[in-house]
Amino acid sequence: MTPLLAAGVGLMAGAHTATWGMYKDAPHEGFSRRKYARSMVLGAIIGLIISLATGLDPRSAADLVILFGATYAVERGMAELYKTFLREQDQSKYSIPMQFAIFGKVVRSRAARLLGGAAYGAVLLGMVLLVYLIDRNRVGPHPLPLVLLVGGLGGWISAFGGAWKDAPYEGFQIFKFFRSPLIASLYALGLAQLTDNLVLITLAATGFTVATTETYKTFFFPSKPRGKFAGTPVHFPEMLVRRQRYIALYVAIWVAVLGAMAKALVG
Repeated sequence: MTPLLAAGVGLMAGAHTATWGMYKDAPHEGFSRRKYARSMVLGAIIGLIISLATGLDPRSAADLVILFGATYAVERGMAELYKTFLREQDQSKYSIPMQFAIFGKVVRSRAARLLGGAAYGAVLLGMVLLVYLIDRNRVGPHPLPLVLLVGGLGGWISAFGGAWKDAPYEGFQIFKFFRSPLIASLYALGLAQLTDNLVLITLAATGFTVATTETYKTFFFPSKPRGKFAGTPVHFPEMLVRRQRYIALYVAIWVAVLGAMAKALVG
């Protein structure tokens, strides 16, 4: 049953990301079942692969939490790589381009974008390898400063990536820049109580950071358009009502995962 449960946890992570993405984008882009299901299918596959590769068993509350967060991070990372460097799409509908841009100017050359994507992907894999080597060479428990520093790595990547994309249009925002690294480090501190695998701590902390910040931006400010749609018209006003149906699913996933986290930490 472990592979099936692992795929189920990955499906939950994918449904979570798909729901906040749809909630923010659908009033501007419309609702696509295929797009909504894409993250769930990808999440299920990623969850299964991570479980098989690491031995995480979602029958354990601690392993379920780690698997959910790690799957979340990998799924979001793959999605952002695709949208930024691989996808061909008209950027005129966005107030902030989603494709790779330098100082706010979109790189039109597909070859240049592919090269940039390869370099970016190599940096990410290099960082994962570095964390793995640090973890492999440890003697005893990881010191707290190391957990906070390395565990927050995904937050720093998110902060620099967000500033690179948004700052040319919105200006540099200090709170926004340091928010993700701080949250990621705090999550890493808690997740270190569930596993001593530094790679999994870093990935899971990154995933939970994305889930937390997107929940805050999406559902605490539902009337505020995403930055990429700021100042653009709402083409599908019916979605402002229809999207409410998915909130129960979103909350249920949060309750299940946070309940497992509480159980694992208390137990």
